[in-house]
Amino acid sequence: MRDVGAGQARRPPYSVTCQLRGGVSRLRYARMNTDHWQTEFRNLYDRGTLTWKRGRKTPDKMFNDADAAFLATIGCTRRELFDFIDDEQRYGEPDFTTALEVAAIRRDYFLNELGGKSTGRIISMDDLPPKKLEVDGIPWLPRIIEKARTKLRGEMPDDLMYDCGGDRDFLRSVKMGAPQFLKLVWECGNNDRRIIDAVKKSAGVA
Repeated sequence: MRDVGAGQARRPPYSVTCQLRGGVSRLRYARMNTDHWQTEFRNLYDRGTLTWKRGRKTPDKMFNDADAAFLATIGCTRRELFDFIDDEQRYGEPDFTTALEVAAIRRDYFLNELGGKSTGRIISMDDLPPKKLEVDGIPWLPRIIEKARTKLRGEMPDDLMYDCGGDRDFLRSVKMGAPQFLKLVWECGNNDRRIIDAVKKSAGVA
């Protein structure tokens, strides 16, 4: 484990919609027969898990160039999928459903907000707020907000994982999941206050 808005020009074949109930984002996924990217993602995940169990525990050994090319079409990298598999095998979480939902949101953002193109930028770990930095008395929140934005933009360095152990502990404490938080950050754009208030409401401290 490493350290660790939005108009729609077109609806992707695997669409993500969100409803806010009590300040908490709830995701609905609409499967459409015109695209089977999620099936290929599942196949890669399962094959990667088997590869991990056989001792090949690096992104390059787990996924070949063809795999990387497919992942690039959904705005994902070998390293990002590897991290989800590696953490599940080592710590029992996050599960496949979480990995798929996070990938679906990133794909939706990649296709609709970025036009399917990379920003060409990778952030430095030094760009992130410190782990102990607080906002409204809540540590980790400033950091995970920036991590979520970085994940959406596809600018994650290899040493950074969205939904790492620290993120999972934080999200459990505020009664949210990684996909819900990622979608919330997308919806709120650069409005930190909306994110903070939604998190506090979910945690019951608003």
